[in-house]
Amino acid sequence: MRAVRYHAHGGPEVLQLDDVEVPTPNAGQVLVKVEAIGTNAIDGVFRSGTSPWPRPLPGKLTGDVVGRITQLGPNTDFAIGDRVAGLSEDAFAEYAVLDAAFLATIPDDADAGAATMMSMSGPLALRLLEAGRVPAGGTVLIQSAAGGVGHLAVQLARTFDPKTIIGTASSPARLDFIRSLGAEAVDLTDPDWPAQVRSLAPDGVDTVLDSVGGTVFDQGLDLVRPLGTMVTYGAITGELPTVPASALFNLRSVTGLSMLAWRAARPDLARNDIAEVTRHWRSGELQPAVHASYRLADVQELHKALDARVALGRLIATT
Repeated sequence: MRAVRYHAHGGPEVLQLDDVEVPTPNAGQVLVKVEAIGTNAIDGVFRSGTSPWPRPLPGKLTGDVVGRITQLGPNTDFAIGDRVAGLSEDAFAEYAVLDAAFLATIPDDADAGAATMMSMSGPLALRLLEAGRVPAGGTVLIQSAAGGVGHLAVQLARTFDPKTIIGTASSPARLDFIRSLGAEAVDLTDPDWPAQVRSLAPDGVDTVLDSVGGTVFDQGLDLVRPLGTMVTYGAITGELPTVPASALFNLRSVTGLSMLAWRAARPDLARNDIAEVTRHWRSGELQPAVHASYRLADVQELHKALDARVALGRLIATT
């Protein structure tokens, strides 16, 4: 089968299609013929070699896969032909192995690109808000709010009944997109962007969701009000956050979240998150946006768009 690999770190040009063996599912896994793959922003960091979590070469691209099951490993409760979504560590390929314990069932009439959010991005957005303890009547700040996870978090945040939802972005189009989702928009390219947030939330914010890291994390933490919570779930700048103890003396809490760690620690609750996001999606409360779709062979162009940070919602690859 064809699968994307990179044999050196660098820009999108290092991505190539290799011929590799079709993987075999082990116990508790299924093999799917891939229809669509949702891109994860962190893969641009892995590919560039600037990630604080280095990965061996040749590199593979992670992603949220939608496809139909073609082979079952032992101890699985699905059937061949079922249409499902799942997270894969080797997603950009014609076939992918998925963990059956965390699959979402996808209706036959659902758009494959939009449905990719069901495997990880949607449940992650919901769990971030839960971890951030968003209070009714409170204020939540969502960094990178126009991105694949961020735009879902903006929509799901409404179910927590906050007073104010604030989203950051770095281009006029993305700021307009955030406003179209019903949130206040703040321009992250403004060196004094925290002042924009304070104008909307003079007493500080109750919850911050941050996948940026570096200076942006530090500035966001300073905006958290007493008894508020900062949630970190990535570092697309390549700079892992560091938290001095003095920053916590104002009764701030800081926690981190990895979907793989959450699934390992609380598998039943992780499955409940998938069911809850499915309910919001089918009710129309959650509407994933697909910015653009690329063929698998055009993965370099997809990653150019990923690096440019222009997407309004998800970037999708199809086989």
